[in-house]
Amino acid sequence: MKKNIAIVWGGYSSEIVVSEKSMLGIYSFMDKEQYHVIKVKITRDSWTATIDDREYFVDKNDFSVQKENQKVKIDFAYITIHGTPGEDGHLQGYLDMLNIPYSTCGMTASTLTFNKFICNNFLKNFGLNVAKSVYLTKETKYNVDEITDSLGLPVFVKPNTGGSSFATTKVKVKEKMQEAIDSAFGEASDVIIESFISGREVTCGCYKTGSKEVVLPLTEVVTQNEFFDYNAKYMGEVEEITPAQLPDDITKEIQLLTSKIYDLINAKGIIRADFIISDNIPYLLEVNTTPGMTATSFIPQQVKAANLSMTDVLSEIIECEYLKNAK
Repeated sequence: MKKNIAIVWGGYSSEIVVSEKSMLGIYSFMDKEQYHVIKVKITRDSWTATIDDREYFVDKNDFSVQKENQKVKIDFAYITIHGTPGEDGHLQGYLDMLNIPYSTCGMTASTLTFNKFICNNFLKNFGLNVAKSVYLTKETKYNVDEITDSLGLPVFVKPNTGGSSFATTKVKVKEKMQEAIDSAFGEASDVIIESFISGREVTCGCYKTGSKEVVLPLTEVVTQNEFFDYNAKYMGEVEEITPAQLPDDITKEIQLLTSKIYDLINAKGIIRADFIISDNIPYLLEVNTTPGMTATSFIPQQVKAANLSMTDVLSEIIECEYLKNAK
């Protein structure tokens, strides 16, 4: 009998548009001969499931689907919500209480990695190089002059608990700092300001299932934009080189760092770690535990470059987490 696999998408943030693209990508990759795949959309207003092109309500009491007079049980949740509540640990905690296995990191790791400032400073304790940064909440009393004196210019101002480069600004002059901070606060309740590091931007995917470890080839991101912003990520204003044309020693170092990060945060499923290489030193930018999964996203590119199949990779992750949960 086929397992019922829910691809869970949507969310409560601006990233819902990216989540939908990832859901469609995952749906295209999923093995329909092996699984019965259900699209589950979560928004603040409703939780709904699409089965055979018809929409049904999700029963939040047990994460089942009410289909006419039949209750459809969800066996596994493949989470592809970028942002809250699917990337910050909220949904993971809910599924843990229901004993429903899922594809991503657990609640603690998701909460940690969703907070860029806390995650980077946590990993800094284990030898990872990270940019110098300042953390602000809406209650923080701050002085723009002091921030620029501390970090220099340019800096990146971005929502601390956001993604997809929404409300992210590269600030080159002090007079634009407050506007950038206000923009970031419009997307999240806290803001991170990071010193600029010049170099080559690369990203590395990784997943581990049981005794198997797969660290994927690197992708280098080359854009003529000021940085890898929303238009570069999703509007094609970028060149993505997979595998990255880097010296073997740097490639291996970043792959080892990505694997180390995976273990340090106690990850599950597929993660992606983003780095800037400056003077042959990799600096961690951030850890992404629900990476984009469109046909042209980094992870599918890297899986293809590794001569692997996205369908097989997804099935490996599902079966591994399902079996672990059944023990």
